[in-house]
Amino acid sequence: MQQIPRRALGRDGLRVPAVGLGCMGMSEFYGPADHATNLAVLNHALDIGVNFLDTADIYGVGRNEQLLAELLRTRRAETIVATKFGNRRGPAGEFLGVSGRTEYVAAACEASLKRLGVESIDLYYQHRATRRCRSRRWSAPWRGLVAAGRVRYLGLSEASGETLRRAARVHPIAALQSEYSWWTRDVAHEALRVCRELGVGYVAYSPLGRGFLTGAIRGPEQLSNDDRRREHPRFQAENFQRNRRLVEAMTEVALARGCTLAQLALAWLLHQGPDIVPIPGTRSVARLDENAAATRLELSEEVLRRIDRVLAANTVAGERYPAAGMAGVNR
Repeated sequence: MQQIPRRALGRDGLRVPAVGLGCMGMSEFYGPADHATNLAVLNHALDIGVNFLDTADIYGVGRNEQLLAELLRTRRAETIVATKFGNRRGPAGEFLGVSGRTEYVAAACEASLKRLGVESIDLYYQHRATRRCRSRRWSAPWRGLVAAGRVRYLGLSEASGETLRRAARVHPIAALQSEYSWWTRDVAHEALRVCRELGVGYVAYSPLGRGFLTGAIRGPEQLSNDDRRREHPRFQAENFQRNRRLVEAMTEVALARGCTLAQLALAWLLHQGPDIVPIPGTRSVARLDENAAATRLELSEEVLRRIDRVLAANTVAGERYPAAGMAGVNR
């Protein structure tokens, strides 16, 4: 396989593969997963150069970081690790709200370092923005973590352009991680414009619409009872069927281009700018190879215009999160 091209996140030297790997679904939210298969996927990701791995302390209530630790014991030097803090959960998995308090940030970082089994985190995001992101007091614990070598680069997740601008005034931000895909484009415009103004990279999570945009999910009944996507409005009832029209129309574009639907979706994102890095999740080696191959897929202006026409003709039905989740995004 050809080498995966690299892209810069921010202006201070962080370079990552053009497509990373979101690891959340290996531990929670998307139904049952197999431990041995997860490790095989993680090792294969490094083998092919997809070494930008994304996790968070809340995924599996720490279990996702512990999963990565099994890989990092022998392959730390090959890996760029991104994790997040800010969303708090109790021991039973209950959500306890968002925090950015000084003492919490330091404790969360040390807990993640311990679970990962590493001395430093390459990219450390605040998972959801708080009002403290808009004050100089907010940056104090982060500056301390960087100065101590516990964290190399800082990022924000699901922050508005204004929050990002204020945060960048008090400390350099390498990346903003927010949702971006065919069916979540509105949140990217203002934030992406500010990212480019400030030289901040944009890490696109759920670039395949939590699997919906691959065409593999043909009905909600395919999802296990404990799959969190059942709670998402876009996967429910009439919304699901309306959103299938977008998938069907894009399938025709992909067939004409000679690629899979997932590859078309990822290549479209990569063509939106050299500062965008999608991080699709997968628990399959075959899908991982498929996603990585999208980095070499060229889309002509004609194909891009055709995609734009399909997007304009197919309005997405439903919010991207349930009401409680929407309250914390793009703040």
